[in-house]
Amino acid sequence: MPQPKVEDRDGFVINCLEAPLDVDIKDGGRVVVLNTKNLPLVGEVGFGADLVQIDGHSMCSPGFSCDSALQVTYIVGGSGRVQVVGADGKRVLETHITAGSLFIVPRFFVVSKIADPEGMSWFSIVTTPDPIFTHLAGRTSVWKALSPEVLQAAFKVDPEVEQLFRSKRTSDAIFFPPSK
Repeated sequence: MPQPKVEDRDGFVINCLEAPLDVDIKDGGRVVVLNTKNLPLVGEVGFGADLVQIDGHSMCSPGFSCDSALQVTYIVGGSGRVQVVGADGKRVLETHITAGSLFIVPRFFVVSKIADPEGMSWFSIVTTPDPIFTHLAGRTSVWKALSPEVLQAAFKVDPEVEQLFRSKRTSDAIFFPPSK
C-alpha cells in the first residue's frame, strides 16, 4: 500500500503528543485542545477533545464547560482523585481513578482532579467542536468577573473575608503545582 502524503492527512490527523501546547504550567500540567483550529474535521463531526497531563501532586482547578457540553473522560495513565459536583452543589462523584477508568461529566457539572505522586493524564471527548471551559480558580476564574458586593452577599461574609477569598490563587493558571 502506498504511503500517504503528509498533505493528505491535514485536517484529518493530529498527533496530540507533538501538537503545540495550549497550556503549559511548570511542575503543574499541559493541555492540547482539539478544536476546529487544529483539526477542522471536528467541526463536521460535532465534538472536540483535549489531552491533559498533570504532574505529581498537582491539581486541575475545578471547572466546567460553559457551552453545555458533556465530557467523556478516559484516564490514559497514572492515577489520582476526581470529584464531580452538580449545579445544586451536591457531590455526585468522588473517587480514586487509575489508568483505564472512564467517567462522564454531565452538562454544567464542575469537575476537579488531583494527581497521585506519579502524575495523571487523560483524554476527554467533549460534545462541542470548540469547547469553552471556565475555571473556578486561577487567572481565568469566574470569580474575577463578579463584583465584591455580589460575592459578599452570596457568601454572607464581610469585605475583609471577600478580599481574602479573592486574593487566593487568582494569578495562577488552571493547574496548581504542589506547594514547595
